[in-house]
Amino acid sequence: MKRANDTKAQYQLAMDEEGILLAAQGILEQRLHRQGAITDPSTATAYLKARCSHLAHEVFGVMFLDTRHQILATEHLFQGTIDGCEVHARIVAKRALELNAAALILFHNHPSGNPEPSAADRAITARLKEALGLFDVRILDHFVCAGTQAVSLAAGGWV
Repeated sequence: MKRANDTKAQYQLAMDEEGILLAAQGILEQRLHRQGAITDPSTATAYLKARCSHLAHEVFGVMFLDTRHQILATEHLFQGTIDGCEVHARIVAKRALELNAAALILFHNHPSGNPEPSAADRAITARLKEALGLFDVRILDHFVCAGTQAVSLAAGGWV
C-alpha cells in the first residue's frame, strides 16, 4: 500500500510541475505578445526556454513573424526522440506561407542538457534559410534550448 501511495505522490508532483511550467510558458507568451515586435534575441530567449527546455524529447519549432517582426504564431512543427528530430523544409515553408510570415525564428531543444549547436543543427539552419529565401522569408535566428540555457546560432555567425 505504501508503494502505491508513493507512486501516486510522484505522479501528482509531476503533474503539479507540468502545470507550473505551462503557466510560466503562458505568462511569458503574454509578455512577449504585449511587447509587440521582436527587437533582439534576448526578447524571445526566456519564452523559448520555457516552451521547450524541460521536454524529455526533442522538438523543433518556429516563431512566425510579420514584416515588423510582430508575432503571428509560435508552433512546434516537429517532434523527435531523445537525441534527434527530423525537420522538413517543405512543412516549414508551407506554414510560413499560410501565415503570410516575412521572417522566422527557429528553435529546438536538446534534452541532453547541452545547448551547443551540432553540425546537424547548423546544416538544417542553412537548408531552411536557402529554401525559405526562395519565398522571401528570412530566418532571423535559430535557438538551441537546454535546461536554463539557450544558444543563438545567429550570435555564433551560423545564420
